[in-house]
Amino acid sequence: QVQLVESGGGLVQAGGSLRLSCAASGRTFTWHAMAWFRQAPGKEREFVAVITRAGGVTYYGDSVKGRFTISRDNAQNTVYLQMNSLKPEDTAVYYCASTDGYSGNNHISSRDEYDCWGQGTQVTVSS
Repeated sequence: QVQLVESGGGLVQAGGSLRLSCAASGRTFTWHAMAWFRQAPGKEREFVAVITRAGGVTYYGDSVKGRFTISRDNAQNTVYLQMNSLKPEDTAVYYCASTDGYSGNNHISSRDEYDCWGQGTQVTVSS
């Protein structure tokens, strides 16, 4: 059974930083890319960032470019999201997701390309 477990969420003031972690477990777990999405109350789940296992290629959503950094530790099957200069609008539940290969039918920022999801971790940014 593959599991993705997020951690590192919490309450922070605007302008502050948090670092999220997503640890994957499961004997048969393989991944091509891992991504972060977020969902605020009453809103659609939004793409945040993605990183590939091979080469560490990254891609970010427009709302977080220049403030968030995604990184990986392949040996630990762990992905991180360093969030700096946080804003109240960053408040959301942050989810980790993985894919063992893109279908080619959707953009890499599409939720439909990811088949394994974590339970989420709450990030709250106060003004």
